[in-house]
Amino acid sequence: MGSELLCRIRSGGRTASGKALLETGEIIFRGDFRLKISFALLKSVTARNGELRLKWGSESAVFELGEQAETWAYKILHPKSTAEKLGIKPGLVISAIAMSDGSFAKDLRSQSKSFSDSKALKDSDLIFFGTSRASELTGIGRLRPSLAGAGALWIVYPKGRQEITELQVLNAGRAAGLVDVKVVRFSDTHTALKFVRPKAKCQQQPICNPELRSPQRPKSKDAYARVVSTSRRRAALPRNPRK
Repeated sequence: MGSELLCRIRSGGRTASGKALLETGEIIFRGDFRLKISFALLKSVTARNGELRLKWGSESAVFELGEQAETWAYKILHPKSTAEKLGIKPGLVISAIAMSDGSFAKDLRSQSKSFSDSKALKDSDLIFFGTSRASELTGIGRLRPSLAGAGALWIVYPKGRQEITELQVLNAGRAAGLVDVKVVRFSDTHTALKFVRPKAKCQQQPICNPELRSPQRPKSKDAYARVVSTSRRRAALPRNPRK
């Protein structure tokens, strides 16, 4: 999913407030009027005084983005490659299951430390799972145990098909106990959704010591009673005692 900002825009003699979205190959504005500007058409991209200025053909637009103007200009002028957006880099354990793009699998094999296109490797840093029908999404649950602790599962599926929708992919990943965190344009015809393991929450533990990185339970009943007693005394103190 690209960057989003609420902003004002000036274009073609019109001014409007709305939402600007910076996507993989285009910038989109949705407000009182709409714009979709492909990076490939842009002739000029500049940022000055909190404004992102774009020119394409005989048209132009000024996005009032504040401190984000320079960041967006840089991203437009220096877009990441698809491999970078997917987190592909040398030295990873990568699995590619049911991926129909042979050249993609070949590239993965050449960069990875360990690679498999027949089964999910144990402690995979990245798992790519290709699917073309919603009925195939039941296989996601079997892939989760193969993920490394900080690993990611990318589900790659075709765009604009009735046989499988983004909502169905999202629901399948969540049903497998994963969290969706990113969407990437995989190709002209396919989209990739990224899923990771949910982060453990401190409040799910019985007692959490804020001075330690990990939750800690008192070793004895007496120690537990002292912790509870101290907490109650602190809670009873006035927040702003008068002198």
